Amino acid sequence: MARSDQYRALREEVLQANLAVRDAGLAPLTWGNVSGADHQAGVIAIKPSGVPYDELTIDRIVVVDLESGERVAGTDRPSTDTPTHLELYRADNRIGGVVHTHSPYATSFAQARMPIPCFGTTHADHFAGDVPVTRHPSPEELASGYESATGRIVVDHFKDRGIDVIEVPAVLLPNHGPFVWGSSAEKAVSNAIALEAVAMMAATTLGLRADTPEAPKRLRDAHFSRKHGPNAYYGQR
Repeated sequence: MARSDQYRALREEVLQANLAVRDAGLAPLTWGNVSGADHQAGVIAIKPSGVPYDELTIDRIVVVDLESGERVAGTDRPSTDTPTHLELYRADNRIGGVVHTHSPYATSFAQARMPIPCFGTTHADHFAGDVPVTRHPSPEELASGYESATGRIVVDHFKDRGIDVIEVPAVLLPNHGPFVWGSSAEKAVSNAIALEAVAMMAATTLGLRADTPEAPKRLRDAHFSRKHGPNAYYGQR
């Protein structure tokens, strides 16, 4: 079996996830990318750089070594955001998929350098707390490699504040946009759709009442635990 065929299932998953982001209206033009990881094989598959979604095929999805960042399958250049994706995967092997978009409402919060507050249960169903905003890279970090530095900043932000990447599977890069992740590429896309929805609701809420308080913590915790963790009971068994 050719080595490229070894990763065909992963490339197909990532292809479909990228098309799902397009179909959800989260990434017009080429504004975004989705990757998926096979931690056991030590690789990720990711959208090629600058390729329109309508031109994507399974063979254009690029496979990259998780540790070295070297391309191991595909002939296109991988997304320029690949180093950011790699830093996230290396930091926590529970992350199996990563999405980056410039979806309008989440990006608006990023441009305002504001976290997305948890005003209600819709937010709490998906994110256990505010969706945070990181700091900017320093000049030295930019010079050393912007995309890798961005990933390390995200990882350090969550670690320093004790935020579980599974409980809050999203972050805003200041003046840039959101990165979202999940246990698979498909789940990461689902979380990206949820993020844009709650960002739209939060922006609308702030427009109606600028001093709106966040939802009570007991209510937020109750809703999050219905869907997540060992005592979750939402949905069918």
